[in-house]
Amino acid sequence: MTKTAAVLGTGLMGSGMARTLAGAGFDVTAWNRTTEKARPLADAGITVAEDPAEAVAGADVVLTMLFDVDAVAGVMSRALPAFGPDTVWVQSGTVGLAGTARLAELAREHGTPFVDAPVLGTRQPAEEGKLIVLAGGPAGLQDTVNPVFDAVGARTVWVGEQPGDGHRLKLAANAWVLSVTAATAQSVALADRLGIDPGGFLDVIAGGPLDCAYAQLKGKAMISDELEPSFGLGGAVKDSALILDAMREAGVDDRLMAAMHAQYAAAEDEHGDEDMAAVVHVVTGSH
Repeated sequence: MTKTAAVLGTGLMGSGMARTLAGAGFDVTAWNRTTEKARPLADAGITVAEDPAEAVAGADVVLTMLFDVDAVAGVMSRALPAFGPDTVWVQSGTVGLAGTARLAELAREHGTPFVDAPVLGTRQPAEEGKLIVLAGGPAGLQDTVNPVFDAVGARTVWVGEQPGDGHRLKLAANAWVLSVTAATAQSVALADRLGIDPGGFLDVIAGGPLDCAYAQLKGKAMISDELEPSFGLGGAVKDSALILDAMREAGVDDRLMAAMHAQYAAAEDEHGDEDMAAVVHVVTGSH
């Protein structure tokens, strides 16, 4: 069983994943661009490295959870030369289809096995080891990476054997996540502007066929204006742009996603560090 792992990128998601790996008995080394943000991980027995090459030395699996493809490529150009001959790179940041192809090629150039493995879930599931892993990579790598996936996730779905397979399902799923949040904001805002308690909207759908746990979660955050990020607006803007790219490449009508992308972008301008539920302020016109 794989027991040595490195996590590169310890933001909202990566820090939780590093902790769940350590809690499952892995020997974990973590690196973050801002080292001080990674320091608290030492309390969980995680070694905090000063640079990516130091972090990956001796690791069986290296997991990247960085913001976008440029960030991943920049860090991995420093880390890949320090990989061992059997080290597997698990790429879990959402970087889109073209981004995944670019990173898979970078791995190929270094002779490194590569698994495309974005995850579904936000900060709390990451901290609890309850993410859903959407994996794409050679079947022969499953025995190496599945213990890592079992530690960070409640379920692993092997979508296919090609890099990008995991991302194809991830983008479809994230289109739903972004849509549910934007639609919830629309109903909460409309109820509020019509002069009724917006909580009444959540109450009327509760427990019925129209209900959705995510709508309840985000709707309550919107109503209470408690917008500490679990899925930040920056991520919503980035991911909706990646989904638009995929839709256009696939020939799918993109007008609904384009409108949501514009709303999330407008919200980020005014509420940059808040949760994507802050899109409600754009819908109400109170931003």
